[in-house]
Amino acid sequence: MAKQKVLLLGATGHTGSSILKALLKDKSSFEVEALVRPSSAEKPEVKKLQDDLGVKIVIVDIVSAPMEDLVKVLGGIDVFISAIDAMGQASQLRLVTAAKEAGVKRFVPCAWITVCPPGGVMKLRDSKQEVYQEIWKSHVPYTIIDVGYWHQISFPTLPSGKVDYASFWPKTEIHAGGDIPNMLTDLRDIGNFVALIIKDERTLNRFVCTYSDALSENEIFAMIEEMAGEKVARKEVSASDILAMRTTASTGIAADPTNAQAQMMFYLAEYDYSKYVRGDNTPEYAKYLGYLDARELYPEFKPIGFRDFLGELLEGKVERIY
Repeated sequence: MAKQKVLLLGATGHTGSSILKALLKDKSSFEVEALVRPSSAEKPEVKKLQDDLGVKIVIVDIVSAPMEDLVKVLGGIDVFISAIDAMGQASQLRLVTAAKEAGVKRFVPCAWITVCPPGGVMKLRDSKQEVYQEIWKSHVPYTIIDVGYWHQISFPTLPSGKVDYASFWPKTEIHAGGDIPNMLTDLRDIGNFVALIIKDERTLNRFVCTYSDALSENEIFAMIEEMAGEKVARKEVSASDILAMRTTASTGIAADPTNAQAQMMFYLAEYDYSKYVRGDNTPEYAKYLGYLDARELYPEFKPIGFRDFLGELLEGKVERIY
């Protein structure tokens, strides 16, 4: 297969960094460039991409640049991948138009979340759907990749504080009984899956889901308790509690649309309701929605299992995100 020229938006974020690392490892398959806004061009993390990793930096304002500039940037690109931030979904719409005109062979929009249907379950999912609709309307070749929930934000904290170093927030909650399984992917494996997926003609114009394990919260808590020899004091959170949190957050956003804390609370409540009450983020439901299963597509690839991740976590080897 000929080498693919890939343009990556969001290369310095968590998801983008995972993708970039994997693509750079496979130099025989990929030539990678990073698309950067002018306001970010001088940031140290961008300079590191260029100076330390040898990545070509392409600078353009995707919101305000003339369309002909975007078309020029996308000219000759085989695969465009977006790992833009959650609040920037709409800025991809102009890129879809430019990709169509430039003849991009595969557009990978910013998905990278849990499996969830469109239409009022998760506001974040619906904002992504607007981009998907533009892709379909424009008849642009695409692949949409969802990755379940990261290992790095799926573990409970322990009474001893042993894993606090890697925890984004203290977590001892069990949601809605804790029995519904969820697909989990290690952040480090997202890029490895992407490298396989974008070389595969079977995934063109399809949805794909990745995961290493599908585990319930009860299974996760039992696993870390067994491995750590500690008992986690569970805090039970009901479905009605989750809905109440969403309502409270929605009220806060209505009062102040710039309230970042309320926005985060709202997104988390919708994630929790989708995952733990509706049961959307499972391999079975993904297949029902028409997703291809990356574990079935690439049986030779062995992703980092959640138990192995916990082993690293307990040894102090996991990097804290955010």
